[in-house]
Amino acid sequence: QVQLVESGGGLVQAGGSLRLSCAASGRSFSTYAMAWFRQAAGKEREFVAAVKWSGSSTYYGDSVKGRFTISRDNAKIMVYLQMNRLKAEDTAVYYCAATSWPMSSYYSRLNYPYWGQGTQVTVSS
Repeated sequence: QVQLVESGGGLVQAGGSLRLSCAASGRSFSTYAMAWFRQAAGKEREFVAAVKWSGSSTYYGDSVKGRFTISRDNAKIMVYLQMNRLKAEDTAVYYCAATSWPMSSYYSRLNYPYWGQGTQVTVSS
């Protein structure tokens, strides 16, 4: 059983920063890629960022490019999301996702079989 546990969400003013963390655990879990998605109230879950576990390839959604940075710690099997210059429209529940297998697209939530419970990020304007 693979478990993903997010932390670091909270309330922040527009223009501020937050750092989300996600810890992965599970017997025989091997990581191919980890990602962050978010879901605002009444909207579909949206791709935010992903990182391939081998190498340094990263991928970002258009709305967060230049403001968010995804990083990983291979030894701890953790992924981080540094969020800067936050906007009110970044308000959402942020989910950590992971996969153990190669996939054609990092952007589709359908390619990630493992999910965390989510952490709320609220940006006040």
